[in-house]
Amino acid sequence: MDELTSITLTDQAVLWLRAGLVLVIGLVLTRVVSSMLYRGLVGPMGTHTAMTARRMILYALSAIVAMAALRELGFSLGVLLGAAGIVTVAIGFAAQTSASNLVSGLFLVAEKPFEIGNAIKVGGTTGVVLSIDLLSVKLRTYDNLFVRVPNETLIKSEITNISRFPIRRLDVLLGIAYKENLGKIQEILIAVADSYELCLDQPRPIMIFQGFGESSLDLQFSVWAARENYLTVRNTLPERIKAAFDDAGIEIPFPHRSLYTGSETEPLPIRIVSEAANDAAHET
Repeated sequence: MDELTSITLTDQAVLWLRAGLVLVIGLVLTRVVSSMLYRGLVGPMGTHTAMTARRMILYALSAIVAMAALRELGFSLGVLLGAAGIVTVAIGFAAQTSASNLVSGLFLVAEKPFEIGNAIKVGGTTGVVLSIDLLSVKLRTYDNLFVRVPNETLIKSEITNISRFPIRRLDVLLGIAYKENLGKIQEILIAVADSYELCLDQPRPIMIFQGFGESSLDLQFSVWAARENYLTVRNTLPERIKAAFDDAGIEIPFPHRSLYTGSETEPLPIRIVSEAANDAAHET
């Protein structure tokens, strides 16, 4: 009886040892294969797709290794697959949102509207893409906040990829006095853009008349800049325009209000008091 017990314990130890070896070696090989796959795909397919493919392969191979280890312990593979199917269905009903995010993540991988490192805007959030996972996308905003956006939200929302193209257009809105000549204003604005090395020559800068405002002629001056210089141009171009207008004597008006009492009434009387007379009146 003791010998039988000893043999049984030895067999169980061998089974556990074999299962442990299968698990350890399988997980190591799984990581090696997924890393090799990532390095092979990151060049032709980009970091976004390569990272997602790596994680999918890693999860799938890990599941196969776990099933192989359980089989070494004597579990039936058919029973395991049946149980896995039942668990999958139960999890699917219990986590419909996660399943929707997973499917949405696959659509993001196929469509590739953005990549890791791109600056994107989703709803009211703007930030740099840190990672693209199966369930969500992680962003770092420009004020250094971490934001997790579910993949389903990305699929249903309008996404603006700020860094997709190498150049961007900057629109400067300004107003000039009604007495100014629009042709002269256009010449000054074009000269400012041509003298600024960060403004691109092509596409050409353009002035667009927006309309007759309450106190000014409203204009839009549009220039193009490289994506990496956009913020610098946005901060410095208005300063250059203001300096050029000051040198040319161009008036940038503030809001005006006219008081009108009607054609049947007398004009409003206006009395101009000198500063010296005003001081003397205050002293008395």
